[in-house]
Amino acid sequence: MTIEELARFDGREDRAAYIAVNNVIYDVSDSMLWKDGHHEGAHQAGQNLTEELKTAPHVRAVVERFPIVGKIEKNVVPAKETTTGMPLLSIIIITFVVLLMLATYMI
Repeated sequence: MTIEELARFDGREDRAAYIAVNNVIYDVSDSMLWKDGHHEGAHQAGQNLTEELKTAPHVRAVVERFPIVGKIEKNVVPAKETTTGMPLLSIIIITFVVLLMLATYMI
């Protein structure tokens, strides 16, 4: 799941509430501490809370007890394929045809 997809799981309007910590996505929907996707008035579901957890009054183990629903995927843009012009097979065929025509007209 990408960060953009995670944002859809904000716990509002009966949507599931997911949070990410260290690229792991947890479902906090059933927690009373995440009612409507809000936690303690300071955090909103649908976000990566890795940095916020570093200053939280509880340890990471509290978050890790929630069900894991996925991992954050990096938005990787596929490398653009480089083209070399004419494919090699086309060059071979054209060369063969030219040689065949030269051989035919030289006889």
